[in-house]
Amino acid sequence: MEYDDKHTGAAKTQGKSWGIFICWLLGNGCLFGFNGMLTIEDYYTYIFPKYHPTRIITLAYQPFVLATTAIFTYHEAKVNTRLRNLAGYMLFFLSSFGVIILDVLSSGGGGIAPFVGVCIIAAAFGIADGHVQGGMTGDLSLMCPEFVQSFFAGIAASGAITSALRFFTKAFFENSRDGLRKGAMLFSSISCFFELLCVLLYAFVFPKLPIVKFYRSRAASEGSLTVTADLAAGGIKSRSNPLAEEAPAHTERLSNKQLLHQNMDYALDIFLIYILTLSIFPGFLAEDTGSHSLGSWYVLVLIASFNVSDLIGRYLPLIEQIKLTSRKGLLLAVISRFLLIPAFYFTAKYGDQGWMIMLTSFLGLSNGHLTVCVLAEAPKGYKGPEQNALGNLLVLFLLAGIFVGAVSDWLWLIGKGW
Repeated sequence: MEYDDKHTGAAKTQGKSWGIFICWLLGNGCLFGFNGMLTIEDYYTYIFPKYHPTRIITLAYQPFVLATTAIFTYHEAKVNTRLRNLAGYMLFFLSSFGVIILDVLSSGGGGIAPFVGVCIIAAAFGIADGHVQGGMTGDLSLMCPEFVQSFFAGIAASGAITSALRFFTKAFFENSRDGLRKGAMLFSSISCFFELLCVLLYAFVFPKLPIVKFYRSRAASEGSLTVTADLAAGGIKSRSNPLAEEAPAHTERLSNKQLLHQNMDYALDIFLIYILTLSIFPGFLAEDTGSHSLGSWYVLVLIASFNVSDLIGRYLPLIEQIKLTSRKGLLLAVISRFLLIPAFYFTAKYGDQGWMIMLTSFLGLSNGHLTVCVLAEAPKGYKGPEQNALGNLLVLFLLAGIFVGAVSDWLWLIGKGW
């Protein structure tokens, strides 16, 4: 299928609103299950009090998401993006279902065996995220920036939604072991349903939107080999690019090394954003903030404050007046965030809960805003195959930052003597 000049304008906008909404849902599905595990940390802390589940679950998750993303990034030009993303969403669904099965088999009991099972499920979530987050970012980088923004807003929304559901379940059920367990099972059941919905949306609805067909057809004409299966799913027969035969240089793309060299500042930005964020959230907020008048609700309020602020921050770039587009400006803003480390330390030691909630909200707001600014600006000016590759590279650095941040939080815990 090809678009002539007469139909190009219509194809670039037809179905855009639905596309933005579906990208938001797919972003939700990218972290909904794992955010559910983090949000029910009070349940896991109750049944596994000796194992620091908030930190261990994060560490079990991170190496697998990082390694999976690295492998796919290296082989990005040859990967079937459609199969990669579908496999990831299916694994999200199976992992969420696994949480329920494990809890039923262990009867909600503690001990090392069920905890190892929880860590294995967290690792499975990591493998699924390694499939989806890089795959979707690369795929959407071929299209309009609003799709990238909506996808990452959906990722943040998953945290806000799970926090809201956790407030509901904590208030509705008794604050006892059975009540906590019911809340955990409710989370996992909702996750199962939502991940299955994402599988269906990506498989049958998203590829048939006219705007998606247009951008994928354009990427194929520019030499992208990763969209062939997506075009077939949208009812478009893939054709070889005649320009590739007549002038191979027309479709020759920059290597990953060349792309990284040209965008090292963007890669450093996204890396440093998540080193800082994950060195504070969720481990430090869950265990190092002292006792306050909110009692057992305090940690949930902090996590909810971060998630809601992160979601708001990812919509702020839609306001052109405050959207950061300067490469130097982005780097300066990212480095300035490291002032939050001493701010959190002294607030936890000397401040009250109001100051801590305010700092946590700013951490989330800046995290969301800077993430979208970097990921939306970086692919501009490149051809389809290069946009896909650059999207995968930036997600790899994002996940590397998360991993290093989680490890630094772990080292902080060891330094305290557990």
